[in-house]
Amino acid sequence: MGIVIETVKTETFLMNYFRFGQGEETFVILPGLSVQSVMGFAQSVADAYQLLADNYTVYVFDRRNELPESYSVFDMADDTAEVLKTLGLENINLFGASQGGMIAMIIAIKYPELVRKLVLGSTACCIEEDRHQTVEKWIDYAKSGDKEALYLAFGEAIYPEGVYQQSRELLIEAAKTVTDEDLKRFIVLAQGMANYDVSDDLEKIKCPVLVLGSKDDNVLGGEASLQIMEHLKTEKSLHMYEGYGHAAYDMAPDYKQRILDFLKGSCR
Repeated sequence: MGIVIETVKTETFLMNYFRFGQGEETFVILPGLSVQSVMGFAQSVADAYQLLADNYTVYVFDRRNELPESYSVFDMADDTAEVLKTLGLENINLFGASQGGMIAMIIAIKYPELVRKLVLGSTACCIEEDRHQTVEKWIDYAKSGDKEALYLAFGEAIYPEGVYQQSRELLIEAAKTVTDEDLKRFIVLAQGMANYDVSDDLEKIKCPVLVLGSKDDNVLGGEASLQIMEHLKTEKSLHMYEGYGHAAYDMAPDYKQRILDFLKGSCR
């Protein structure tokens, strides 16, 4: 039986999610910005995180179903926290990648009672102007309706050069499945990172944190992970990858094992 997409209803919105695994502890994944929803790749995600399925019940959340015209990462964090509470999930192990990491940091800052341990992958506590230009280029392609250019620009930014070149035809084929609604949603979510900066609030995070960065991150930059570490005042550890680009969370063969080792380690 395949992964079932479920929907949680709060007082004001709906949000899709899926879950797998049978462990007593909860592990929550907040995926990054993508051209199409991760809900369409549920089985692939479950396969990729099978290592955690014996010890954890894993939840993967989308953003809310109906997006307002303006929807910041702070709004996304509030919505996700509301969903966690609605589902009765607390004391969770929270992993956010890229934009999902931004949301995860905000949750750990504003709703510390929800988070037991925090894992941050290829993310940033603020977005420097030169880095935001990459996102702006994606937004421009989406606004113009050039689905192929968007997919290729997205793939070129997140993957190492060799992987991108090998994947070009697959990316072009994937672009053919993008709908106009996908583009509208992408634009709103991408614009939601404007004016994002939690640098001064990171000291409020009290749970242990694992930061997994990438020296050759062409989206947010490897320095972004180091900046997070500088601002954190809690128990923390860092590993910097090289050769996997921004998408180290998908490509590094030991990535899930590092997460599992951290989760199983001592939690003060």
